[in-house]
Amino acid sequence: MTAQRQGWISYEQPLSERVRTMLRLEFLFTRARDALCRDDLWSSRTTVDCLIDVMSVLGRADLKKELIKELERHALTLESLARNPNVDPQRLQQVQSRVGELLGQLKGQEVGFGHALRGNELFNAVRQRSSIPAGTCDFDLPAYHHWLQRDPVLRRQELDDWLGQFGLLRDATELCLKLVRESGVGSDETACGGMFQRTLETNTPCQMIRVHLPGSTDGYPEISAGRHRFTVRFMQQPHAEERPTQVQEDVRFRLVCCVI
Repeated sequence: MTAQRQGWISYEQPLSERVRTMLRLEFLFTRARDALCRDDLWSSRTTVDCLIDVMSVLGRADLKKELIKELERHALTLESLARNPNVDPQRLQQVQSRVGELLGQLKGQEVGFGHALRGNELFNAVRQRSSIPAGTCDFDLPAYHHWLQRDPVLRRQELDDWLGQFGLLRDATELCLKLVRESGVGSDETACGGMFQRTLETNTPCQMIRVHLPGSTDGYPEISAGRHRFTVRFMQQPHAEERPTQVQEDVRFRLVCCVI
């Protein structure tokens, strides 16, 4: 979920496993970098937890191969845009150059993402215990407890080095998601009685659906999609302990279908 502009909230729904994985990575990298800005040990723990989750995501798919495919797909799309007179040629060339640069780096990478971190004894000890509820308590991992008491500057430097091992993964993910998000054309829509449905184009697959709502809206969208259509139901939950219910009033919103 990302802010569209001041006072608005964007809700995003990926329509492919590749985009879903990239959104998860974006979330983890954003959370890790935010925690890395602070000196307290709990923020350091958060950064380590995010790195562990990144490693788990990496273990479920060949992300290098997937990112190469995604960037190559974008490169072909950008090439076709060069024939469009309404496209800024200088801006297009900058994006093409960046896509080509990242493609070259990914294809030339000889080791996997986070290769050095896989051999880090302390990190691996924390990673092994992280699947146990509260398994990284001080008494469970005295070495981790000791490391967390180090000088905050030194601790942050080490964490920055660990996070930096995923720099190429982060940059490629961010660029792919940026191109997907910017490919969409927005339209103002109304969900009658809190429900909206639209047919998906089969010729050009939609990669992501974005729903923009003013922050003051008393409700949120639940987006579900199949191969041929998607549905947006607007729900409300005035109190956290109550079950959410569908909004009965008409809801006006901004819809963006990201097709690239």
